This record gives sequence, structure tokens and C-alpha cells, in this order.
Amino acid sequence: MFGLFSKEKTLQKTIDKATNKLSQQVDRWGALEKLKEDGTEEALLGLCKRFGITSMKGVEDEQEKNWVVETLVGFGVKSLAPIIRYMKSAEQLAFPLKVLERIADRSKVLEVADQLIASEPPGYVRMPDRRIDLIRWLSEWNPGTDDEVVTRLAPYVADFDENSRFAAIDGMAGRDPAKIGPPLTAALIRPEEESGRIRRTIVEVLAKGKVPLGDQAGAVEKILTGPLANDFKIDGGVLVKR
Repeated sequence: MFGLFSKEKTLQKTIDKATNKLSQQVDRWGALEKLKEDGTEEALLGLCKRFGITSMKGVEDEQEKNWVVETLVGFGVKSLAPIIRYMKSAEQLAFPLKVLERIADRSKVLEVADQLIASEPPGYVRMPDRRIDLIRWLSEWNPGTDDEVVTRLAPYVADFDENSRFAAIDGMAGRDPAKIGPPLTAALIRPEEESGRIRRTIVEVLAKGKVPLGDQAGAVEKILTGPLANDFKIDGGVLVKR
């Protein structure tokens, strides 16, 4: 029992060294290497925790995080459990999601993504970084079909946070017009949307994709006021640039 406690204490000290943003890089590297050598689930979870701190030098920070990504990928599916554990409470998801998509099969990736989405329902949140990371990753996930991506992004086009809305709208750009039309037109004409930046972004995406407006054409036309009216019009049921 004492030996186990001692081992856990030693491991925690190593994790603390690996995640100390004020330490010299050589000290963090040494601790990270020890965690790699350990290779247990708790050690791999400790490696994941390196994603959660930002060291003082940007280049070094990026190097270390990318090294952790490659190290975790090297462990294959053994890294899956610690990655999932880490993401449940992580404030940022960009780097761990890079690992997930490379070690898990398609169905597992979607399963974990859906769990994360369920933990981030649209609405007010003090720190939206986690949500934005998830939206951006999903938008760029190459295996994702238009249907898989759009249905998961759609709830966020009306999110409380403007940057989350923008990321979701941007993630729909270039996808199947029939799929992005309903959520984007609904977001464009909703009375609560007061951001000129968001409205312009939606209009640009709809125009570029030649998205049919259907029975919402009249409602969309009412939105085209001021600078938007100067730059866009509805022609043949779609938005076009003047």
C-alpha cells in the first residue's frame, strides 16, 4: 500500500513539472519524457494536461503540445481513455481533438463528439473557448459528411456567444445548399440577431452557395437594409451580389 502511494505521489510530481508554465523548457521536456516512459493511463492523462497550460514562449509551447499529440497518437487506442477523461473537463479542446481523430475509428469519433456537444448546449457560457474549439474542429473534420456536420453545427448558429455563432456559420460555408439553407436563413431573420457582422457573414455564405431561400425569401429581403441592401439583392429566389 505504501509503495503504491509513493508511486502515485512521484507520478503527480512529474505531472506538476510537465505542466509548470514557468519552468525552463528542458525541465518540462524531462518530465514529459518520464510520463511517456511510464505509459500508464494516469501518465498519459498527465501528458494530456500539458494541453491545458500555455508556457511563456509561444514557439516552445507549440513544440511541446505538438510533441504530446504525436506521443499520444503513438500509443494508439491506449490513449483513447485518458483523452476522453481529459476532454470532459478541459477548457480547450483543439489539441486533444487532433489526437482523437487519429486514434479512434469514425463511429467512436462521432460518439465522443456528440458527448462533447451534449456538454456544450447553446446558451450563455462564461468561457466559450471549449465550444469554439469543438465547432472549428467539427467544421474541418474531413471524414464528416455534410449531413453529419451541418446537423451538429446548426444549434450553434443561434448561440449566445457571437464568436461561437460565427464559427458555426463559417463551418457551414461550402456545404450542401439544401442542408445549410434552413438553419442559416432562420438564423438570419431571427429578431434576436443584432450583430451586423453575423448577418453579413450569413448573407455572404448564402450568396456564395447560391442557396435557395424558398418561402423565406420575403423575410430575408426585409433584412437587406443599409449596407447589405447596397451589396446584395434577391434574384430568382437566391441572394446575389449587386
